[in-house]
Amino acid sequence: MEIVHVYTKLRGEFGRQCLLSDRPVELLVDVPPDPSLALQFLQKTLRDQAVQACRDMSEHQVNTERFESESCGINHVEGGWPKDVNPEEMEQTIRFRKKVEKDEGYINSILQLGSVMEHCIRQNNAVDIYQEYFEDEEEVEENQEPPSAKTINVFRDPNEVKRTVTGLSWHPDGGRKLAAAYSCLEFQKTSKDMSLDSYIWDIENPNRPEMTLKPASPLVCLEYNPKDSHTLVGGSYNGQIAYWDTRRGSQPVEVSSVEQSHRDPVYKIIWLQSKTGTDVFSASTDGQVLWWDVRKLSEPTERLVLDPSREGNLDRALGAISLEFESTMPTKFMVGTEQGVVVSCNRKAKTPAEKIVCTYDGHHGPVYALQRNPFFPKNFLTVGDWTARIWSEDIKESSIMWTKYQMSYLMDACWSPVRPSVFFTVKMDGVLDVWDILFKQNDPTLSLKVCDEALYSLRVQDNGRLVACGSQQGGATLLEICSGLSTLQKNEKSLLAAMFERETKREKILEARQREIRLKERSRSEQSREDDGGREDGEDSPDQLIARAEKDFFSVVELELRRRSEREDHVNQEKDVCEEKEVEDEAETSP
Repeated sequence: MEIVHVYTKLRGEFGRQCLLSDRPVELLVDVPPDPSLALQFLQKTLRDQAVQACRDMSEHQVNTERFESESCGINHVEGGWPKDVNPEEMEQTIRFRKKVEKDEGYINSILQLGSVMEHCIRQNNAVDIYQEYFEDEEEVEENQEPPSAKTINVFRDPNEVKRTVTGLSWHPDGGRKLAAAYSCLEFQKTSKDMSLDSYIWDIENPNRPEMTLKPASPLVCLEYNPKDSHTLVGGSYNGQIAYWDTRRGSQPVEVSSVEQSHRDPVYKIIWLQSKTGTDVFSASTDGQVLWWDVRKLSEPTERLVLDPSREGNLDRALGAISLEFESTMPTKFMVGTEQGVVVSCNRKAKTPAEKIVCTYDGHHGPVYALQRNPFFPKNFLTVGDWTARIWSEDIKESSIMWTKYQMSYLMDACWSPVRPSVFFTVKMDGVLDVWDILFKQNDPTLSLKVCDEALYSLRVQDNGRLVACGSQQGGATLLEICSGLSTLQKNEKSLLAAMFERETKREKILEARQREIRLKERSRSEQSREDDGGREDGEDSPDQLIARAEKDFFSVVELELRRRSEREDHVNQEKDVCEEKEVEDEAETSP
């Protein structure tokens, strides 16, 4: 059956019927223009307004409370023995083993577990899970990411009176700890409230130092022993040398006597390559380099005075402020001085005079950093005044490469331990510069504003990935460098070797040319001296020289005045000629 809905409605409720028809155009209204209304018309000023159809957002920053963490350790001892058996007693353990081995349950258990263990061992031997399948294939170079660095942690001086981080040293085993030396090097700025302590930090915990070192005088430099990670040696502000063993606490194990120590702050101390692993040597601005055995710091084992005249006179000695020692060259070492001179020395020379081999003069101020290239030891890096310079041992007159003068003073520098062409510098404006001399020589590859205060110290971890920078207000900033600046590049060593060789040859050619010019000038001066040798009166007296200089000066002044007067007369003559010509032209045009 079909269901139908029926709606009923009266015809009158439908409304009027629409009747459509065609008809011609009909004018209903005609409004003529009124000129008087145009005078009252004002044009509206156009205005552009942007409308953004999105929801308004607000951004808020919240500084949460710092989470404090502590390192805890657990000692695991040998277990599984009954209480009445002491596992440290060999006889008791042997007796208990024999007793267990005779038990029938033990033998049945071994037989049942043997097949299961054998199956697992065969599984392990079937597949070598450590096998590398693509050893022979060359690595595909990834897309070069832009140079970058990011801050990981900041270790701040926990004392109220902040001090400068003057020295940094990485823990030799894995670099999970960082030792920092704190002192105030500004003249007469030390206060009574200033702490003497230095600290060892765990790089994962910036809240609290892992260990406090308590010297008798503030430490200017601090160095881990590369052979024994528990021992450190530091150079103090009063010239003393202090030696720590972290297993024995915060107090130094040995301290050198004041009478036998340096007379100025110890700016650098380095561990030597020796059989005992206890030999160090230190440098100070008192002009001395001292060798020590940390087991007996009562007196130095050897002493060298940095007198450039090689007479051992301490009054004429150059103040040492940086030090360099390369383990592959055990007899050689280099010293950077306050006077801008780098002194190359040989420890095994027969006489003290022969220990100073040569000098390199290249900076206008103290040489704050000095380090040999770890891949090319004949080339070394120095930092002083506003530049960083790369030298070759063969050339004494000039460096082979250098940066342009920076706007701020450079305070420290070091080579990358993994990339031969990369080195780092820090400046007094708080900027860390990363230089890649294969990529760019005139400008740094990466400049990073680390903090708003001056940076004084710098140290790179052995893997080249982490960099620590010490600032004037006691902050040690830990940064992670991108992989492009911390991974050895293809053919980098050969390219840098060729660059160093090319620059060395260029400097040798220039040095030979300068020597030739000096010889010509010397011969010319000797010739002129021989020509004037007939006169017995010799050189003129100071009064005669002054009178001659005055005469020359006044003659030059008179000559200049005469030239100016002649120039003015010439200008006046030209003006007169022009005026006469204008008068003649006016006379000709007038009727």
